[in-house]
Amino acid sequence: MATRTFGHVTVTLPELDEPGLYLSHVDTLDSPRGAVQDFTYGDADLRSLDLADTQLITGRITGVHSKKVEFEGLSLHGVEITSSDLGAARWSESKLTRVHLRDCKLMGAALDGVVLDDVLFEGCKLDFATFEKVRVTGPVAFIGCVLTEATFTDCDLSDAVFNDCTLRLTEFGTGRYRNTDLRENDLSALRGVANLSKVRIDHGQQADLAEALVGELDIALGDD
Repeated sequence: MATRTFGHVTVTLPELDEPGLYLSHVDTLDSPRGAVQDFTYGDADLRSLDLADTQLITGRITGVHSKKVEFEGLSLHGVEITSSDLGAARWSESKLTRVHLRDCKLMGAALDGVVLDDVLFEGCKLDFATFEKVRVTGPVAFIGCVLTEATFTDCDLSDAVFNDCTLRLTEFGTGRYRNTDLRENDLSALRGVANLSKVRIDHGQQADLAEALVGELDIALGDD
C-alpha cells in the first residue's frame, strides 16, 4: 500500500503500478454507463470538460488542459491527476477518495460541497480558489501548494495538514479547524485568524499570527 506521511497524518495514495493491473487508454472521461475504470487519459487540450454523476475509478489523468471545467456529482477513487490545468473549475457535490493531485493548476477554481478522504494536493497552484462547505473525512494534505488569496468558508478541515504552502492573504472563514496543522508555513499574511481555533502551530509562529491579526484589524503602530 502506497502511503505518504506528513506531520500527524498518513495519506494512502492510488496504487496504479501494482502487478496485474492494466490501465487502458480512453479518449474521453464521459461514459454512458456513468463509470470509467482502470484507465489512462491525457495529453488533451480541451475547450470544455463537463462531467456529471460520473465515477472515475483507478486511473491516471495527465497533461489535460481545459478552458472550462464543470464537475458535479463526480466520484474519484484511486485516481492520480498530474501536470494538468483545470483552470477556474466549478467542482460541486463530489467525493475524492485516495486521490493525488500533483503539479496541477486550479487557479480561481470553486469547490463546493466536496468531500475529501485520503487526498494529497502536491505542488498545486490554487490561487484565488474558493472552498465552500468542503469536508475532510480522512487524511488530507496540501504540500508545497500556492493558495494566494484562496478562501475557505464553512469548511471542516479538521486534522488536515498544510506544509510549505504559500498562504498570502489566504482567508480562513467560519468553519472547523481542530488539529489543522499549519506548521512549516509563513502565517504572517493570513486572513480570518480569529476563526482558527484549535489549530496546530509551532512556537515561532505565534509572532506570525500576531502580525496577521494586526494587519487584518488595520491597527496603526507608532510611538506618538
